[in-house]
Amino acid sequence: MSVWDEVVGQPRVVEQLQRAARDNDPTHAWLFTGPPGSGRSTAARALAAALLCERGTGCGQCHACRTAFAGTHADVTNFVTENPQISIEEARGLVVKAQDRPSVGSWRIMIVEDADRMTERTSNVMLKSIEEPPPHTIWLLCAPSPMDVLVTIRSRCRAVTLKVPSPEDVAALLVARHGVPQQRAEQCARLAQCHVGVATRLALYDDARTRRQEVVSLPLSMHGVTQAVRAADRLHRLAVDESAADAEARNDEERAQLLVSMGAPETGRVPPAIRGALNRLEADQKRRSRRIQTDTLDRFLIDLTTFYRDVLSVQLGTGVALVNGHLEEQIRGYATNSAAEQTLHRIDVISETRQRIRTNVSAQLAFESMMVSIV
Repeated sequence: MSVWDEVVGQPRVVEQLQRAARDNDPTHAWLFTGPPGSGRSTAARALAAALLCERGTGCGQCHACRTAFAGTHADVTNFVTENPQISIEEARGLVVKAQDRPSVGSWRIMIVEDADRMTERTSNVMLKSIEEPPPHTIWLLCAPSPMDVLVTIRSRCRAVTLKVPSPEDVAALLVARHGVPQQRAEQCARLAQCHVGVATRLALYDDARTRRQEVVSLPLSMHGVTQAVRAADRLHRLAVDESAADAEARNDEERAQLLVSMGAPETGRVPPAIRGALNRLEADQKRRSRRIQTDTLDRFLIDLTTFYRDVLSVQLGTGVALVNGHLEEQIRGYATNSAAEQTLHRIDVISETRQRIRTNVSAQLAFESMMVSIV
């Protein structure tokens, strides 16, 4: 299985990247764009693996391919910020790293996921390195759209535009990679709206499907302000609990690894030097926890939007397959008791809430305001 098989439903992109991997003088900077779930970072890692492949093809079998795609290759830096924005200090660290010569391969490859999280000042820090990198360095940036990246950055990058893969492609991937039964794979691909990562989580974890079912069913239980406030509290609690569980598992593992790597004693007081490292780790974990919670809240709001999207589809008679087909009877009943204008308003309110929770507003209050507005 080659690294290109991981780039789901993107035949034109794969062809473009395969040509680039065979080029002895590939473009020094790339910008991968596409909707969430289209596989931007996957495509970037596939190109990195192919450029470093011992066979020059992206075979997926050699040591260079496996480690480059996994992000553990010595010459690949796969950067993902744990903060709401990429800081200037993080950008400077990347610029310094980009100056290093490759240690085992032909290229030093810098992958920056969420490049849309760079402010103008941060982009300016990286501009010179992206515009005129060392001859052995290649930058691979990922963002939802070209407009999310400063024009001075995107004008110096070769564009790679990805699309949302088809449900059939996502389902086939779930069956082949994880052995998911065909019917469940098709259902999860539809529920995830072809987002590979979300579809995988839904297919592999029963509790993820249960939580999503509860989220999309919330509108069916709201018949007044009181129920709306209760629904907002439940939605917020579900998101907080899930994000806390995700963060706690990662935090405990990272803390244990740090203690082992620094030779901390198994019992007794932790030496001051190690205590300082633990404090820095805990500060980083706290920032990451906020981002995980925000991302989880946003994902739940996307799930809630699919309910009203299905309602609007029924009201307008589009004939498009419902995302939540398992709730078709309830959705049709809901659609007959409201107008398309109301549904559009509700979708707009949810969209505004998605924007608000990425600021410093209270997510709990934002959810209550949203639910009262759409009841």
